[in-house]
Amino acid sequence: MFGYIRACKSEMRIKEFEMYKTVYCSLCKELGKSYGPFARLTLSYDFTFLALLNMSLKKDFCGTERKLCKCSPFKKCTYLKENKDLEMPGAAAMIMLYYKLLDNIADEKGFKKVGYVLIKPFFKGAHKKAATKYPNIEKIVAEYICEQQALEKEKCESMDKAADPTAKALAEIFALCGESETEKRVLKRMGYCMGRYVYLLDAYCDLEEDIKKDRYNPLKFLKEKVKENIAAQLNICISQTGAAMELLNIEKFKNILDNIVFLGLEDTMEKELKI
Repeated sequence: MFGYIRACKSEMRIKEFEMYKTVYCSLCKELGKSYGPFARLTLSYDFTFLALLNMSLKKDFCGTERKLCKCSPFKKCTYLKENKDLEMPGAAAMIMLYYKLLDNIADEKGFKKVGYVLIKPFFKGAHKKAATKYPNIEKIVAEYICEQQALEKEKCESMDKAADPTAKALAEIFALCGESETEKRVLKRMGYCMGRYVYLLDAYCDLEEDIKKDRYNPLKFLKEKVKENIAAQLNICISQTGAAMELLNIEKFKNILDNIVFLGLEDTMEKELKI
């Protein structure tokens, strides 16, 4: 994912922000423990949201503890105690980063391309480990990348079609957080809408550079009112994501999840679109 699923921190209570930060730091710790220190570079608030969502539907809570930070050894951070629910988001982060790295190698030229080629070996083993542990996520992401590349190759002009592979991938990954069929169905809808939001917002943010470098971007085919068009689409995505989440029986972190979906997505959109 791309870092667009984040909280509106100014609207968070202190205890909610502290728990949000705790989950972020705990996911960082999980990545380092399972996939090595370089894996921490995969960390983003997108996967913090996935971790929160994955834990929110379970009744049990492992509690927290204070320990020295692995990245800044002179300070202490609050972490969740050993928690298996962080493993799936960590693997998803690792797998998606690796495929993003391959995509960057294919798209970039010059020094940037060389840089990505040089760092690829540091993530190859970690990707293999994550893919072995979660072959379902590997399959989801590999199929998403394949579909996306096919659309880019044919220079698809439809925003809806171009956004569909990302939306379907997030739908399937979100569904892994559920236990019952009802939960999975709702989570798929939520993930699909959020996936469209991520793809369309990222396409808008990359538009200027993609035009300059003559790279594929479905928004290049919009003749006028690009910002207004995207804003309207993103608002629909936000509304439908929220409507789906309201159908879930959330056991914990509800205020944090509400902040991200009902305030954070809109706040991020307005900042990125400068509206």
